[in-house]
Amino acid sequence: MKTIGIVGLGVMGASFAMRCKQLGYIVYGIDIDHETIEYALDHDMIDEGDTKGDGSLSKCDLVLLALYPTQLKSWIEQNQKELKPGTLLLEISGVKSNISKELQNILRPDLELLSIHPMCGRESRGIRFADPKIFENANFIIIPLENNSTKAVVTISAFAKELGCKNIGVLSIEEHDRMIGFLSQLTHVIAVSLMNTHENAHLVEYTGDSFRDLTRIAKINEDMWSELFVLNKEILLDEIDQFMASIQNFRTLLQNEDIDGMKKEFIQSTDRRKKFDQ
Repeated sequence: MKTIGIVGLGVMGASFAMRCKQLGYIVYGIDIDHETIEYALDHDMIDEGDTKGDGSLSKCDLVLLALYPTQLKSWIEQNQKELKPGTLLLEISGVKSNISKELQNILRPDLELLSIHPMCGRESRGIRFADPKIFENANFIIIPLENNSTKAVVTISAFAKELGCKNIGVLSIEEHDRMIGFLSQLTHVIAVSLMNTHENAHLVEYTGDSFRDLTRIAKINEDMWSELFVLNKEILLDEIDQFMASIQNFRTLLQNEDIDGMKKEFIQSTDRRKKFDQ
């Protein structure tokens, strides 16, 4: 791969573009917003850019779709005619159920689409928050379907390493969406709910690291995350129910002043958290 097209120059798409430029790839940027294209060109994030891609897509060996999940199908339907045979497409949406298989069904037979999920998203939105360093030591997940080739999986595994990612994992759609429901979506629900528990602006001058760390991801892209939650609805509802049961259990321990019970909870959470520091 020498030439990469990035469709959607938001924070993730632009971060990909910047990192690929650093690695020596020729990078074409495509975004519906003309000002975003101008910003990317002015800051040397891309080599060329336009709002449609009808001139640059045919030059790309790899096309990365950094779009909202509900935009993917229409983009492929409208633009796949511009791609040269053998082009590999990557989609990076946060959930794969109800997306990946449907996209495969509309794809030209001489193209290949592979689902990936770099675990390095940011709570900010927009090209001005792009950062090529987000891939350093990040986890990178590949979610292949039966019709994906071994060559594509091996190629993108090597690409992820080149980006700077540390752990490259391969999961099924079901495994990915269950994992993301707990590790990402539930944590966002908790952060949002905590920020909405009280009107808390008057506490800003008193807050410490624990509150700031726990609520960092409450600064959320409402358009994208509402899509992701609905697309993973059943799994996320189950994770919320399990979390509420855990909260209720702790509430009961506190209500009963069960010191030993609370200590067991603290010890278990400490032991489990240590594994994430390795």
